[in-house]
Amino acid sequence: MSTPVLSPCPDLLVACLCAQWCGTCRDYRPLFDQLQVEFAPARFVWIDIEDEADLVDPVEVDNFPTLLVVAHGQARFFGTLTPHIDTLRRILQTQLGTDGAPMVDAPAQALAQRVLRHLALPSR
Repeated sequence: MSTPVLSPCPDLLVACLCAQWCGTCRDYRPLFDQLQVEFAPARFVWIDIEDEADLVDPVEVDNFPTLLVVAHGQARFFGTLTPHIDTLRRILQTQLGTDGAPMVDAPAQALAQRVLRHLALPSR
C-alpha cells in the first residue's frame, strides 16, 4: 500500500542528529530520506553531532536517533525516537496540524534557531 503525498510543507524542517559510527543511525538514514518524498518540500537534514559539534553544542545528544522538528520557525519536537519510519511520520503529521505553543525547552529552541541560521532558513 502506498502512502499518499501530503500537502506542501515549506515551513517544516526535520533534522536528524546522529553520528557516523552509530549503526542504528546508518540503518535509519534511508528511512529518514524516504520521508523527504512524502513531506516535500519540507527540508530534511542529517546532522552528524561530531562533525557539527559547534552547531549542536551545548545540547548533549546521548541517544540515537534524536530528531529536531521545526515548524514555522519554532522547535516543536526534540527527542530520541525509535528508528521506525511510521513513528516519525506520525510526529510530522501531528506537527503540521499544530499551531499552538512549542512543547520543547529553551535549549532545543536555541538549537533550532542555530540550525535555521546554519541552513540560511527563515526563523519567526
